[in-house]
Amino acid sequence: MSTAAASLPRRLASLVKLEHTVFALPFAYVGAFLAGDGFPGWAAVGWITLAMVGARTLAMGLNRLIDAEGDARNPRTALRELPSGALSRGQVLALCSLALVLFLLAVYQLDPLVRWLWPIPVSLFVVYPYLKRVTWFCHLWLGACLGLAPVGAWAALTGELAWQAWALGGAVALWVAGFDLFYSLFDLEHDRREELRSWAVRFGERGVFVGARLHHLGAIALLVTSGLGLPVGLWYWLGVAVVAGLLLYEHSIVRPGDLRRLDAAFFTVNGVISAVFFAFVALDTTAS
Repeated sequence: MSTAAASLPRRLASLVKLEHTVFALPFAYVGAFLAGDGFPGWAAVGWITLAMVGARTLAMGLNRLIDAEGDARNPRTALRELPSGALSRGQVLALCSLALVLFLLAVYQLDPLVRWLWPIPVSLFVVYPYLKRVTWFCHLWLGACLGLAPVGAWAALTGELAWQAWALGGAVALWVAGFDLFYSLFDLEHDRREELRSWAVRFGERGVFVGARLHHLGAIALLVTSGLGLPVGLWYWLGVAVVAGLLLYEHSIVRPGDLRRLDAAFFTVNGVISAVFFAFVALDTTAS
């Protein structure tokens, strides 16, 4: 096997930032555990996991394909796999096709309701990369893509779309949109030159911080709302409190004019938030 072929899986994993699955996957498990008030079984967890990995890989692959030309003009992204030539468009299209097959295979092992609804997330994935060219609401659209994780897992197990699931999904959407506002600061000058539309371009650096705070306050409010409609106990509420504390910490380590710790706020803290909240929900729903 040639060196290039041997390194292909690594380059594909890098393309889609496979490690960032940690942002949404735990919230899919949150939806599954709360829907059934406990562990839903290994088969359900396995198929939900495969559906999430397939969906996220498809979303990231499409995003990289559609944004490839713009990424080549951005110093921060010019070395990504497609602009740099490390991967071809054909290879990424093949990855997207395989991801879609994996997603559909998993979906068809779950409740019939999600077999009818699968085109919705796929449509959201296709539209998202174009939105930055049109509206600064693109961050909320991205949040909606990830916010479908708990809603989809809930529906996959129960065949229902309960309002509590939508509240959870809304919390995830606002949480993701909030930290994506921070992320948009990395590309502020590039987006201005390219006449792209983002929250940062529209409202400036200080506006990003105000918007992120409002989004994250809304996320906590929706976690509380969902909990009030469910038979949850102390562990759930401790989880909400910890998430609120972590978000407060996230906002304390970056401030207008001082973005030195923006990477830590975006990647580390948000990865911890999703994993920790799921751990508290698991404790709450499985405690005897």
